[in-house]
Amino acid sequence: MPFVKVVKNDAYFSRYQVKYRRRREGKTDYYARKRLVTQAKNKYNAPKYRLVVRITNKDIICQIVYARLQGDFVLVSARSAELPRYGIKHGLTNWTAAYATGLLVARRALKKLGLDEKYEGVTEPDGTLQLTETIEGEDAPRPFKCFLDVGLRRTSTGARIFGALKGASDGGVYIPHSDKRFPGYDAENKSLDAEVLKKYIFGGHVAEYMESLEEEDDERFKKQFARYLEDDIGSEDIEEIYQNAYEAIRADPTFQPSDKSKDWKSESLKYKAVPLTREQREERIAAKIEAFKNGGGDADEEDDE
Repeated sequence: MPFVKVVKNDAYFSRYQVKYRRRREGKTDYYARKRLVTQAKNKYNAPKYRLVVRITNKDIICQIVYARLQGDFVLVSARSAELPRYGIKHGLTNWTAAYATGLLVARRALKKLGLDEKYEGVTEPDGTLQLTETIEGEDAPRPFKCFLDVGLRRTSTGARIFGALKGASDGGVYIPHSDKRFPGYDAENKSLDAEVLKKYIFGGHVAEYMESLEEEDDERFKKQFARYLEDDIGSEDIEEIYQNAYEAIRADPTFQPSDKSKDWKSESLKYKAVPLTREQREERIAAKIEAFKNGGGDADEEDDE
């Protein structure tokens, strides 16, 4: 069969339709979003909630979101930048910080919905898979249900997004999931090592790394964990810090805005370059010309010598 060149004619271009903007930008997986947003029609305007986890270089953001025709609406949100209020001042982007942020957003959502006392979740995590179950009673409300939204993140075993998932699940929110992506899961034996997962929940992997680095390379240890050492935090203190933080989150998960007493506008105006008027510019040019004339004669005499 001879070669036939495909010619895209006017009929082709008249029917051509570009993909959605966020798909072109590589920001939204609309195939996954459609399945996370679409609700059964017999649910009668009941929103389908998503636990949205997004991780940046300096922060972990967890939000519980539902979709409307107008767009997405956020029920509650939490950031790892809030963790210093609960005693976690370092390592705000590691696996344990993701767990704490997930726990915070779950307790905050349940408190807003009035379910925090009925669904306490897992108060003493032991590293096992424990989904939130419906409490007994005729008038008892069902648990708050949402689905994990990972965005464009890779769902590899041990990823931090599953730390946020575990924290939200232990916080009392019902999120359907399995244990296949938690740290400590063995794909060959198809079993989860609960001790490994518990170690990650309480920052044991960070403490273990601190101990090994201190023994192998003391100079690098002092450089990498300088902020820990400034606050006199050692490897033996990490588990207690996270344990106390989880208790503090359960005691008061409400959002508190940061202190904005400082007048940032006046601070920023200090460094703002004020444009000069025409008269000021002319005076500045005249001063430069005068300075050049005064200094130019000396330079010419030096050249002659």
